[in-house]
Amino acid sequence: MNRILISNAGRFFGLVLIQVLILDNINFGGFLVPYLYVYFILRLPFETRRWLLLFLAFAIGLTMDAFTGSSGIHAAASVLMAFTRPFVIRILSSRREYEPGIFPSIRDLGFRWFLSYSAFLIFVHHCFLFYIEVFRLSGFFITFRRVLLSVLFTLLLVAISEFLFLKPKKN
Repeated sequence: MNRILISNAGRFFGLVLIQVLILDNINFGGFLVPYLYVYFILRLPFETRRWLLLFLAFAIGLTMDAFTGSSGIHAAASVLMAFTRPFVIRILSSRREYEPGIFPSIRDLGFRWFLSYSAFLIFVHHCFLFYIEVFRLSGFFITFRRVLLSVLFTLLLVAISEFLFLKPKKN
């Protein structure tokens, strides 16, 4: 249990640092905005209690809000993502998810499952974040294009991160 706690704490601080120091400085004309910090929520263990999941999502979102100067939109989008997570897991369920020690990862559940899971949750997060940020429907399709491009770029970064830290299965 301590190993999982240390791993998640390291992932929390590492992703915040990467987001703040590197990714927040990447902006391709405002249409491609990567938010890799959502990877923290994606990789939390299946056994994480719902209240803890929501609290951790709020904590990472609030941390991002503190660094970006936004007024709680990252926290709100992260909590919505965490709230949606159990429903997405239930929809994409396979028999292996309920085995102890299984994590939402490419290694444990395969690339296709992880891509579907990540894409849906990142889409929920980004959709909420970008539409709350503009807070109007007059530029609906422009904002939607921003959402889609940012989801694709974030998904690419999440997949790269997953492969970078992929550990071989123990037999």
